[in-house]
Amino acid sequence: MLAVFATRLSKDDPLSGLRIADHPEPEVPGGWTTVRIRAAALNHHDIWSLRGVGLDAGELPRILGCDGAGVDADGNDVIVHAVIGDPAAGAGDETLDPNRSILSERYDGTFAEVVAVPRRNLVPKPSWLGWAEAACLPTAWLTAYRMLFTRSGLPPSGATVLIQGAGGGVSTAVILLAKAAGHTVFATSRSATKRERAAALGADEVFEPGARLPGRVDAVMETVGEATWAHSLRSLRPGGVVVVSGSTSGPNPPADLQRMFFRQLSVVGSTMGTRDELEALVAFLGETGVRPLVDDARPLGDARPAFEQMAAGDVFGKLILTV
Repeated sequence: MLAVFATRLSKDDPLSGLRIADHPEPEVPGGWTTVRIRAAALNHHDIWSLRGVGLDAGELPRILGCDGAGVDADGNDVIVHAVIGDPAAGAGDETLDPNRSILSERYDGTFAEVVAVPRRNLVPKPSWLGWAEAACLPTAWLTAYRMLFTRSGLPPSGATVLIQGAGGGVSTAVILLAKAAGHTVFATSRSATKRERAAALGADEVFEPGARLPGRVDAVMETVGEATWAHSLRSLRPGGVVVVSGSTSGPNPPADLQRMFFRQLSVVGSTMGTRDELEALVAFLGETGVRPLVDDARPLGDARPAFEQMAAGDVFGKLILTV
């Protein structure tokens, strides 16, 4: 089968280890099944994998890709939940299983014609959701959903939310989800073009990073890290919360503990989401009519330009590989 996989790891030249070629079809352990992929989506995780983050050189070659949608062995249209974990080991939440993994780390991923996954990781794909749209959901959109609706502690609607770094898959998803839920949305980006596109998606106001906001916000959705951290803390009302799911600009900003305790701020981590949350996300899209934003789609065999675009950060929405 055709697959996109890592053959070597390089911190400085990650795409040097990227290969697109024939690969054996996956073995199927007990309790697992296969999905014939119709569409898969890129994430920054795929670039980090090629840099050696979360992936060991001794496990190469490894098929990349967390996100995918396709047809299972019984002919059902499905979305693949990417978290491989035991809910019982996480008190009902597989993302809290200490031994959890995601596709493309300890297990081959979705950038292939066929992927093997646990049967419980399959979520029905409704007919109103396109293949490319469905492929956007399991990582970026599920992460955004969990940040906004599970981890933030916000009311169902009526809050004010700041989204740092508009343009990436998670931040784009949060804009659309937050507006659909009835929140007021502020968004930042270094790029004037991305600020304009964030406004077109529904952000109430857009700003350059670090800009003074019209008022303090209830929550910040943070995926950038060091470059925006100080602004995130300054932007919160007393008692507000920063929900963190990434640190693309660096993981170790100054904590600013005095501001945190004086204003009683909360910092909450968030990683991926559960299978039940993925089902809830699909239902939310059905109820609201919100759909993922696709930046570009190309065939699986033409994956390298998509990786180059992701590595350069020239993305607004999701990059899709089709089979």
